[in-house]
Amino acid sequence: MPEQPELTIQGWGPAAGARDATVHRGEDGADGTLEPAAFPDVAEVLPKAARRHLSRELGWTPRRTPPAPVSRIRLAPSRLAEEGRLRLVELLGEEHVRTDREERLRHAGGKSYLDLLRRREGDASDAPDAVVRPGSTEETAALLALCSEMGVVVVPFGGGTSVVGGLSGTDADDRPSISVDLGRMASVHALDVASSLVTVGPGMRGPALEEYLARHGLTLGHLPQSWEFATMGGYAATRSAGQASTGVGRFDDLVAGLTLATPSGVLELGSPPASAAGPDLLGLALGSEGALGVITEVTLRVRPRPREQQYAGWSFRTWAAGLAGLQRLARHDLLPDVVRLSDPDETRANLLNASGTGASLLRSSLRLRRRGEGCLLVVGWEGLPTTVRARRRAAASMLREAGAVRLGRRVGESWRRHRFAAPYTRDSLLDAGLLVETLETAATWTALPTVYDAVRGALRESLGRRGKQPLVMGHVSHGYPTGASLYVTVLADRDDALPIQQWLTAKRAATDALLAAGGTLTHHHAVGADHRPWLEREVGPLGVDVLRAVKQRLDPRGICNPGVLLPD
Repeated sequence: MPEQPELTIQGWGPAAGARDATVHRGEDGADGTLEPAAFPDVAEVLPKAARRHLSRELGWTPRRTPPAPVSRIRLAPSRLAEEGRLRLVELLGEEHVRTDREERLRHAGGKSYLDLLRRREGDASDAPDAVVRPGSTEETAALLALCSEMGVVVVPFGGGTSVVGGLSGTDADDRPSISVDLGRMASVHALDVASSLVTVGPGMRGPALEEYLARHGLTLGHLPQSWEFATMGGYAATRSAGQASTGVGRFDDLVAGLTLATPSGVLELGSPPASAAGPDLLGLALGSEGALGVITEVTLRVRPRPREQQYAGWSFRTWAAGLAGLQRLARHDLLPDVVRLSDPDETRANLLNASGTGASLLRSSLRLRRRGEGCLLVVGWEGLPTTVRARRRAAASMLREAGAVRLGRRVGESWRRHRFAAPYTRDSLLDAGLLVETLETAATWTALPTVYDAVRGALRESLGRRGKQPLVMGHVSHGYPTGASLYVTVLADRDDALPIQQWLTAKRAATDALLAAGGTLTHHHAVGADHRPWLEREVGPLGVDVLRAVKQRLDPRGICNPGVLLPD
């Protein structure tokens, strides 16, 4: 099982050496209380120019709004009956069934803005009543059957990185809930080098798998921003997309097979390399978010480690020109493995936060244009040296024809070095009184400009206060021949009186707007609790009925993560 980090009530934990707002036990304190650790002030994570820009644009006054100490977080007593606990202990062993305060807090919610707000306010009402750790598919299947018999809700827990309320454990019948931590199932089960397949447990994290594969000259290549903490089971359950998904595919493209334990039995899904034996049931498990059962094993397609990696920065004069350039690359099958086009606001924010040669090159390019604000494009190619050079040259020629200016490798390498850093600044921004959240969608190349304008307009209208507008930054990534994903980051002056309602209003407006404009409900964050009211608008009433019928067959008593995916 991965080593437990210090208890954190905010964003990414310190397991990767991050500077995070963590909570730890007092140093040999007699009372053994939990107290907050020190974390960076906003002045340490944002340069003065960036702070001035935010104050001017948002009407934001920096202020201290620290989270409640862990010792003051409200946690109700466990509702799991002692008889039920003893039956779980009989199945899994005493050491793998926990009902203590610290363990329950570790598994309370995910990493969405709303999750963090509630914990900062001392609210742990979404904490499970117990945490259990099965060690195999057989134990997991037996656990689900037992919980179905006892009427106990089950919520799978991998890395705890859901940003859409995927771990809330909400249940209309208010039954006791347990968190099924998959950390004991985190090993490599099999490696077939000749077939480029690896089979792993659902609790294995990205860094551990990449370290193992590297010893065999292989890589998975799936690197989402949650890579340091998220797990293979979580990736499969949410249809995750990594930063290189344009080249290697989304996680569901990498899954050759999986095992799904359900209250009604075990499903072995997927027959690599391919099969035409009826509809692909593997697709039902991918993206099921724990609502149908628990993924207990995943077989993944891997590839040789790239011998060459080249990242570079380019600049377009306008957002429209950048979108047109990427569409042209897509049409001619020349999209890089990594592609990220920032809009003018995100480009400006990158400049305000950047330093060094890469930032100087980008500033120089934008000054030379003399009009427009400029949009930064980061591209990356990986693979055999000859292949990388050929692809890079062909794409570069087309980018120049589209009006792009090359900024060079230093800009691209700077992005690559810092690509996992953004979540670590969020806690400091929250502590200083800012609303900080993201949302994402995908659209065809035709609809993408309209979706972009609609989302920005909805967020600006719903979050504007006292004549000031929020900062709404966007970028396009995860390119396809038919379109791309749109990722939006929003910063606003937080309403300290009603912070949760402030974001719920904005989220509702933005989601309605993007769906009306032709965007998807989600591209890679999943449905969770946050998006499920809109699921019917994407899959239709009959589609929801089909999913309900599958759930009824696999989970007749509705114990599997009932608070996500399917609308009420």
